[in-house]
Amino acid sequence: MIDWIQIFSNAAQELISPTTAAYALAALGLAIHFGYTGLLNFGQAGFMALGAYGYAISTLSFGFPVWASVLVGIGASIVFALILGIPTLRLRADYLAIVTIAAAEILRLIFTTNTFDDITGSASGLQGYKGGLAALNPIPPGTYGFGPFTYNAYDWWIRILGWTVVILAALFTWLLMRSPWGRVIKGIREDEDAVRALGKNVYSYKMQSLILGGVFGTLAGMIFIMPRAVVPANYQTSLTFFIYAILLLGGAATILGPIVGSMIFWVLLSFFSGFISRGVEAGWFPFMTQVQAGQLRFILVGIVIMLLVVFRPQGIFGNKKELAFVR
Repeated sequence: MIDWIQIFSNAAQELISPTTAAYALAALGLAIHFGYTGLLNFGQAGFMALGAYGYAISTLSFGFPVWASVLVGIGASIVFALILGIPTLRLRADYLAIVTIAAAEILRLIFTTNTFDDITGSASGLQGYKGGLAALNPIPPGTYGFGPFTYNAYDWWIRILGWTVVILAALFTWLLMRSPWGRVIKGIREDEDAVRALGKNVYSYKMQSLILGGVFGTLAGMIFIMPRAVVPANYQTSLTFFIYAILLLGGAATILGPIVGSMIFWVLLSFFSGFISRGVEAGWFPFMTQVQAGQLRFILVGIVIMLLVVFRPQGIFGNKKELAFVR
């Protein structure tokens, strides 16, 4: 028999998991890039990797406190955005896509190589960097919660911290897009020649957008590693594609879209994973192994997203004004 209660319980936990928060924040950064500015950034995984490794290396190798490690990661992402943007933002959008996807993969390979094993941990990654953040935990030791949302003090701490960052970033983005800066950014998305004709420095605005969305991705990378180790295999190009799926699921040029899209994506992924795995154990899928079952969950989630694109192509929170651009 399949334990449906356990399957739904595991899926419900993804609603507030640190992973969901990290993906929501990274997708919000992509919303600034792609949804609002029209920048085709396919290297958000690179920004997340810089946040993760910047924080972990600063803590382990240099003994920096939490705030300094966060600043190192942000600084690295700004430099990375400048390196990517300076040669490409004056060219067509597809050049940025090519450069970002290649640069993110180069970063992953650098972190994987044995040359810097003492610093990056190579393919084994890094761990043991959570002590500084755990020391800041104001929640007394113990277990708290109800039903599937029962966690120890540290698990609640990283969830509260992660979702607080997401909420603050969403509020900041909402205010920013209602400002004159945001109106220029959306104008660039629609017709950058018209914005340039009004005397605006389109190149400068694009660079600012690339840096801001990249910083969101960097902070997402830091949240992503709090419940797990830093492993370079986590930052493959598929990570960026998952974030794009989340963005389009919720709505490309929206604030709530990336957040709700991330929740739906991870709840569906967890549900299908649990259902298929236990279905294999129960003999419902006699010609399928557990490894094949793990891949099937992505197929099922993909089908759900495809149906959404067919019947609501603007996303859950999107509107038809943005649809022409997204297409």
